[in-house]
Amino acid sequence: MILSLFLISMVMSGALGFVYVITKKPIEETQKKAEIEAVKNVLPAFDNDPTKDVKNIDGLMYYIGTKSGEVVGCAVKSYTNKGFSGHFEIMVGFKPDGTIYKTAVLDQKETPGLGDKMKTKWKDQFNEKNPTSYNMKVKKDGGDVDAITASTITSRAFCDAVTRAYDGFMKNISNTNKQ
Repeated sequence: MILSLFLISMVMSGALGFVYVITKKPIEETQKKAEIEAVKNVLPAFDNDPTKDVKNIDGLMYYIGTKSGEVVGCAVKSYTNKGFSGHFEIMVGFKPDGTIYKTAVLDQKETPGLGDKMKTKWKDQFNEKNPTSYNMKVKKDGGDVDAITASTITSRAFCDAVTRAYDGFMKNISNTNKQ
């Protein structure tokens, strides 16, 4: 009986490992395509390939978009660990002056029907806002952001990820564009 259970466990472990190896690369390719699509969606019109010269600084990824050689914006892949379900990732597009162009959700595991509403039009309230004048906190905390109903934690976490992206952009990218 012990030998039978051992053999079954070994065969199933081998099968699980085989499936992992087979599916790992397609999953990574799908995630990369989603990231590239998010870059296209959050930046103003550009004519270069921002994915060719990606900068990874302090855990944030920066994709700089140019048109006719002039910087039109920067997409920042940001994250937070403060979500209701922990870690999630977003893409935030900035104009050269730091104004948010658009945002996109890349990966999240928030509660279906509640926190996952961040993927809907809710995120559009950040479009065309500049964090220097738009308080990136939910209204419950004295800010300007309308929280998702019944998902204040997710809303706060989204604001955290946007703020992280903005701070990184202003520190690492915006200043280098002026030189």
